[in-house]
Amino acid sequence: MLFSRRSWPETRRIADILRKETIGGALLLAAAVVAVVLANSPWSEFYESVRSSTIGPASLHLDLPVATWAADGLLAIFFFVAGLELKREFVAGDLRDPRRAAVPIAAACGGVLVPALIYLAINSGGGEAARGWAIPTATDIAFALAVLAVVGRCLPSALRTFLLTLAVVDDLIAILIIALFYTDDLRIVPLLLALVPLGVFTLLVQYRVRSWWLLLPLAALTWVCVHESGVHATVAGVLLGFAVPVLRSERAGGPEAGPGLAEHFEHRFRPLSAAVAVPVFALFAAGVPLGGWDGLRSALTDPVALGVVAGLVAGKTIGISGATWLLSRFTKAELDDGLGWVDVLGLAMLGGVGFTVSLLIGELAFGAGSEPDDHARVAILVGSLLAALLAAIILRARNRVYRRIHELENLDQDADGIPDVYERRDDTT
Repeated sequence: MLFSRRSWPETRRIADILRKETIGGALLLAAAVVAVVLANSPWSEFYESVRSSTIGPASLHLDLPVATWAADGLLAIFFFVAGLELKREFVAGDLRDPRRAAVPIAAACGGVLVPALIYLAINSGGGEAARGWAIPTATDIAFALAVLAVVGRCLPSALRTFLLTLAVVDDLIAILIIALFYTDDLRIVPLLLALVPLGVFTLLVQYRVRSWWLLLPLAALTWVCVHESGVHATVAGVLLGFAVPVLRSERAGGPEAGPGLAEHFEHRFRPLSAAVAVPVFALFAAGVPLGGWDGLRSALTDPVALGVVAGLVAGKTIGISGATWLLSRFTKAELDDGLGWVDVLGLAMLGGVGFTVSLLIGELAFGAGSEPDDHARVAILVGSLLAALLAAIILRARNRVYRRIHELENLDQDADGIPDVYERRDDTT
């Protein structure tokens, strides 16, 4: 069954994640709106001066602009949580079952491959524009879940769970893309030095050490070494997340004794990631001067912008829904009872809401503040908004259908179930 129900502990855990990510999505949206308003207001010079202000020790090559600190530093927290979630899913989550993992993995791969091909087809001339092929491949889970929370309160939980799982796999692919394709100047010595604090951090967490005064300096040192190596510093967050054990050791009572250290850290750092790290990054990354209607039209007619918008809106929809359909076609798997392919289509459109990682890849591809990067940022905003609106139309209609079904079921229970309970209770007294 496609989109079948998960185990109860996994469903409860994911419901908690969804609540936090939905709140984070609302904060992310607010930060993006504030950034665009500031960049196109009389305070634009002040906004740009804050973004470009450098802070940090120059002796360690860490005298970086505020915008870079937000992208390289704060987003490391986001990727740390992503690393924890990835390991949790594949070690103890339902994705450890190959049959359950096949659907979101296939959908995520389709949702990366098709947007990239569409972007490259539009920018077939190659050159610098081709470097942005990965921009429309990312899905912003916080943004997407915020939209889903507004328009789809009665949608089956299986759809929300699938969107979250798809985004987890999508994050893994994005991490690999950043590490493999956007590392231009690799320096081996700092990369090898990063293994020292990372190894000590791994050893301590394996022994369930939670002391922040030990772990945070080691994490910071790992981040500095990775930053110096030329690999994007957010990869350090992923490596640190992968180092944290998911399951309790037998000496600590085994898996039945409660959540492991990874889940403990996830509860601690996910609110910080969703409520601080990602919104602050959006505040400094989303602010692009539009130049009025003429400037907006000029930006959106650029091949880079066209490729991003088409990749997010059409590519994600075709890739996610097409891969899911092909999997069902060749494995003879069927949708869970009560679900329709129109639900999958709406969810695939919602996957086109790319923001955080798309903005990051745009900066890596073209350089922050360059003209192609400005056009890409405009396209990410427009494409994500368009994908969200189209998905909202479909999912809103489906939400009304599921709400009527829910109301009818409640009427049936009130008419049939409750009297029977009272009758049985009267018979026994």
